[in-house]
Amino acid sequence: MGAVSLFGYGGTTKALAQQIKNVVFYDDKVIKPFTDENGFKVKPSSDFDPRYSALEITSPGIPPSHPLIQKAQHLISEYDYFADVMPFSIWISGTNGKTTTTQMMQHLLHEYGSVEGGNIGVPLAKLDQKASIWVLETSSFTLHYTNKAKPNLYVLLPLSPDHLSWHGDMQGYIDDKLKPVKMMKDGEIAIVPKAYQNFLSCNADIIFYEDENDLAKTFDIDLEKIKFKGVFLLDALLAVCVKKILFNKTDYEGINAFTIDPHRQEELYDAKGRLWVNDTKATNLDATIGALKRYKDKHIHLILGGDDKGVDLTQLFEFMQPLQISIYAIGSNQQKLLKLSADFNLPCKACEILSNAVSEIAKLLTDDEVVLLSPAAASLDQFTSYAQRGDIFKQLVRTL
Repeated sequence: MGAVSLFGYGGTTKALAQQIKNVVFYDDKVIKPFTDENGFKVKPSSDFDPRYSALEITSPGIPPSHPLIQKAQHLISEYDYFADVMPFSIWISGTNGKTTTTQMMQHLLHEYGSVEGGNIGVPLAKLDQKASIWVLETSSFTLHYTNKAKPNLYVLLPLSPDHLSWHGDMQGYIDDKLKPVKMMKDGEIAIVPKAYQNFLSCNADIIFYEDENDLAKTFDIDLEKIKFKGVFLLDALLAVCVKKILFNKTDYEGINAFTIDPHRQEELYDAKGRLWVNDTKATNLDATIGALKRYKDKHIHLILGGDDKGVDLTQLFEFMQPLQISIYAIGSNQQKLLKLSADFNLPCKACEILSNAVSEIAKLLTDDEVVLLSPAAASLDQFTSYAQRGDIFKQLVRTL
């Protein structure tokens, strides 16, 4: 019998290797075969031969066009590998808010023996199979490759363009996000944006929602009793809804005790008492629009830009047009931002780098205005991560 082939030499596959006998890793970064410290064989991707492979499990991020995927004859996802032993599971997906919603849900359910994992950082191979509930942040990449495993309860946040080159187009992205719902059975529940009502024909019980108010009305939840506002309100509300579905309890006290991670609409003040907001985790237009909604009643000094991966930002500029806003462009898409700003008659200053933007804004900022670092783009053109971008931003503000 052939070996189990693990595509990619990262956290997901390394955790799997601890549970599977006779595995071989294949990775693009490997030039010469070697045996790692745990005795596992690691080979270049070009060495993969499907004739000697009994099963292939891929790291989620490897695209369908990759030669490894094209050659594979027995390909499954990490989720599929655990399909038969997975406890009651809640999957959370969407474009923005997956991590926060997952964390909030785990916060509310941990008293019932739940554990969290998936895209949030803990591979399924490291989760306790005796736990009563798995709360899994689930990426569109994982969903694309998953054909056996399914959730018992699926929560989908709103979708906006993301990873389109990986999925082929927006429809491919939507199809992968809706895929679990179509696999679910009678009695299993999915919470899905109403925009996809006509896309679904399935056996699951689907609760469609238009917005936070619609969802609160469906579940008889008082939004005034939830402390979170802006983009975090929907995340919190979905967590409360899930607990109400499972345990018939509306846990206002529990959700209000949750603390948001850094780098998402993180407010700080400079020495003059002026408001600066670190929203560096807003790496796509929908996340930035969400942040702008929170501060739309103020004049906003918006630091925008980075690697936008070729996404059309027209929708963002359409949203910004009626706002009181000044844009400060940084990063590799600076020229694109300058052109769009001119097209929409919005003031935009070319700053190139983050420190220049902070310096320019500091000269103009008044007490009743707000500075928002919400780039609508990835950070890797100038930083090692979105977190580094946010940390540098906070350091610059503290030195003003």
